[in-house]
Amino acid sequence: MATDMQKLIGTSEEDDDEDVEMDVKEEDDEEDDGEKRICSSLMVGDDGGMVSSGSNNNRFEQHQVQEQVGTPGGGRRCRPVEEKERTKLRERHRRAITARILAGLRRHGNYNLRVRADINDVIAALATEAGWVVLPDGTTFPSRSQGIKAAGGGSTAITSSSSHMVSQQTPSTFIRGVSCGLRSLPEYNACRMKGVFLPNSPTYEASPNARCQSSSLIGDAVEQSAGHPLISSSVDAVDGMQIVDVAPKIPERDFAGSTYIPVYVMLPLGVINMKCELVDPDGLLKQLRLLKSVNVDGVMVDCWWGIVEAHSPQEYNWNGYRGLFQMVHELKLKLQVVLSFHECGGNVGDDVCIPLPHWVAEIGRSNPDIFFTDREGRRNPECLSWGVDKERVLRGRTGLEVYFDYMRSFRVEFNDFFEDGVITTIEVGLGPCGELRFPSCPVKHGWRYPGIGEFQCYDQYLLKNLRKAAEARGHSFWARGPDNAGSYSSRPHETGFFCDGGDYDGYYGRFFLNWYSQVLVDHGDRVLYLAKLAFEGTRIVAKLSGIHWWYKTASHAAELTAGYYNPCNRDGYAAIMAMLKKHSASLNFTSAGFHMLDQREDFANSLSDPEAVVWQVTNAARDNSVEVVSENAHPFLDRVGYNKILDSAKPLADPDGRYLSSFIFHRLSPLLLERLNFMEFERFVKRMHGEAVHDLQV
Repeated sequence: MATDMQKLIGTSEEDDDEDVEMDVKEEDDEEDDGEKRICSSLMVGDDGGMVSSGSNNNRFEQHQVQEQVGTPGGGRRCRPVEEKERTKLRERHRRAITARILAGLRRHGNYNLRVRADINDVIAALATEAGWVVLPDGTTFPSRSQGIKAAGGGSTAITSSSSHMVSQQTPSTFIRGVSCGLRSLPEYNACRMKGVFLPNSPTYEASPNARCQSSSLIGDAVEQSAGHPLISSSVDAVDGMQIVDVAPKIPERDFAGSTYIPVYVMLPLGVINMKCELVDPDGLLKQLRLLKSVNVDGVMVDCWWGIVEAHSPQEYNWNGYRGLFQMVHELKLKLQVVLSFHECGGNVGDDVCIPLPHWVAEIGRSNPDIFFTDREGRRNPECLSWGVDKERVLRGRTGLEVYFDYMRSFRVEFNDFFEDGVITTIEVGLGPCGELRFPSCPVKHGWRYPGIGEFQCYDQYLLKNLRKAAEARGHSFWARGPDNAGSYSSRPHETGFFCDGGDYDGYYGRFFLNWYSQVLVDHGDRVLYLAKLAFEGTRIVAKLSGIHWWYKTASHAAELTAGYYNPCNRDGYAAIMAMLKKHSASLNFTSAGFHMLDQREDFANSLSDPEAVVWQVTNAARDNSVEVVSENAHPFLDRVGYNKILDSAKPLADPDGRYLSSFIFHRLSPLLLERLNFMEFERFVKRMHGEAVHDLQV
């Protein structure tokens, strides 16, 4: 038998085999016990008495009953030995595959899996990597959704990562991940499950009659909700029943008559292909008409450097964008344009791959120092290093000249759209993801949330800049990066530089961090100066990233590696806001949606404080009279999320009435345009515009 199994599943570690044998034996014992319970239950007499096993007649009757169990209509039969052996082989094969998956993930995927991890750990790790939230009890939900809490503060399972958990909870019907076998009806009410309405009633027992009552209640809920204006047109049929989504009743503010805040919708990343052609113009036109029908003010679109100037320097192809802009113009919508000087792909939310121009990649192969570099010498081709802003390494041009030529070409090409007022805003890409920050947290180099990231200043051009700064300070030996700052996924307390009382607050640490953050401010200053020249009379926007993890520590390590010199004893955003004010630029701060971050299992362990980050950045902007634009950090389609956005866009307690200057919804998708979701979005747009809604829940 051992030889046959080795042929079937291959060799593995001895300890893993022993664990497999023990697990299979335990499962077989459970199955045998189950069979005994079934057989014994069939021996119960019609009057409820147990059949005695003391006489030969009774043993004969028991044998007949066991034979009846094996018949098609007699229920579950007792399995023969051969079938048990086949089950063991299948189980060993499955567990051997699981062991190989675990080994591969640990070796190649940098997953933090325990040595004795099981398939539940694998599923949880993969789900977390895909952007889902997996709680310790198995509760799983998309990161964009609201956490579903029990009345007592605990979590109630929605989707289990273990089929064993499902089998324990499911009697006969499993409706959209909601078990019908909960012990009591108040547990249903505490769950507040989406799509299920159950009124208060006495204690619910998991019996066939109770299940029938539950089914009738759900059916009644469907009939009652047939005329509800917020019920989706699509229904889910499960075991003959149709369950619909019912919007919960949530206390809401009345924004009727409040300040008008324009709402823009971000277009998909791949709306223009690599040949600079408009993808699916007919489908896009239909979607834009739907947006226009709910009075959306306009759309936002990325103009990718890697598409427009893809093949040769100063050869620009704007054809696809002209067709898109004309379509938007004909629908009387407005445009916000992002000049994206970074690559697309590899970051959260990226569903297409758009690299930097080919000719830039060729230069990078011979001179990789044009890209940001970490302490280990790993290059990040996501965008150009700010060290080449004034270095003529790009076919005779500096980085600033490349950016300015691109911006000037755009201004000349679409002059008519500027003159007609179609293009209202230009957001200038200033770094990775278009944000003014160092690419300190690249997933491709092993960063995992909530790691502190690494400093990105080890290309020859930034190191030369650092040497000049150290010599000007009179300490030439400071011309180096910290050697005790940990790695991408380190925690602050694990490093000598970021720990409490660490080197970050020493003489050298303060010198280095001041230089590092000044490089960031100087880059933004130079590029925005050129943008103001190219787009005079048009609003210019710069984007910052909301780095909230480790905010409750003294060093704010994740912010420091990103270039925001913002420890607990220093305001790291004041200098950035002063620079934006200098160029009359607005701030796009990706903060909306941070309220959902507390659903992450690792949120508490990262000492994160997103609300404090939002408060500090927005107040620093408003203290410098910088307008604030916002977009949602995470996708959402529910009323709770919209209400959170409204509360932050129009704060009730602000005595000066400082509201957002505009809001950008991230992003247009078929899911948004589904009937129920689109009705909620239309309602949100009305409230952002200060219009009254008819179904306000107060």
